[in-house]
Amino acid sequence: MKTFSSAFAEHIASGATTLCNCWLIERSDGIKLGFTDHDRTLAFSGQTFEPAHGLDGSDTIAKLGAQVDTSEVAGILHSSAITEDDIVLGRYDGAKVTTYRVNWRDVSVRATLRVDSIGEIVREDGYFRAELRSQLQALNIAKGRRYQSICDATVGDMRCRVDLEDAAFKAMATVTTIVDRFTLQVSGANSFSSGWCAYGKVVWQTGQRLNLTDPVSGHSKSDGTVTISFSEPVGDWVSVGDQMSLYAGCDRRFSTCGEKFSNALNFQGFPHIPGSDFILTLPKVSDAMDGGVLF
Repeated sequence: MKTFSSAFAEHIASGATTLCNCWLIERSDGIKLGFTDHDRTLAFSGQTFEPAHGLDGSDTIAKLGAQVDTSEVAGILHSSAITEDDIVLGRYDGAKVTTYRVNWRDVSVRATLRVDSIGEIVREDGYFRAELRSQLQALNIAKGRRYQSICDATVGDMRCRVDLEDAAFKAMATVTTIVDRFTLQVSGANSFSSGWCAYGKVVWQTGQRLNLTDPVSGHSKSDGTVTISFSEPVGDWVSVGDQMSLYAGCDRRFSTCGEKFSNALNFQGFPHIPGSDFILTLPKVSDAMDGGVLF
């Protein structure tokens, strides 16, 4: 059972309340936005909560056990708050949302109702509706490792330990041509051989995709022209002249880890496990059955 402070409980028991909802949205890029369904600006804990032009929250159904509680927050898109471009670019995916119930006459009298993360966002005709998922959503995220021949680390992470800031693995590139939604031509990365950045990433330094990271699916170099391919349609949000940090990629094979990155010691796969062809092979009379190594 949720317990409230004595001041908040007394306000509820008074029979004449002056309460409103406030939402604090914390994006993964560190941006914090405060909104309220009250008609004037409120401020507490160093954060300003602006009237959200029709922002409204739905009822929440509390579930027993480990089921994920869900609710919704909906409102009108406007340029000074949540923009449609930011939603499309994924800046609110997985954002943390804290819901407060606040006495707007005295904001020190308040209670934290929920802490959620943003799930699915639906937008239509200047209107958005965001699903809020409770913290139990974290239990639905797969954990652990797979027993497989390829590496299950991400190149450059704490398990891989490759320093991607090394000049051998990083270059500053500039968009010169938008070939299509999935393909760009860039300058500044001519020192890399063809395929060096395949399965790598770019981190945008300027433009509409500023601070966003996009995985690279292909990298080619022909007659001095460098072409970068993406699995997602980035071309709609990129302009000629936009700058990016381009990083080397890894196909997660043991040979690549050793030859390209000199990092075989930190390889996070099992390259010597038998494949399905060996497992399905029937024993032969000529096979050595002396208890020694079969593979």
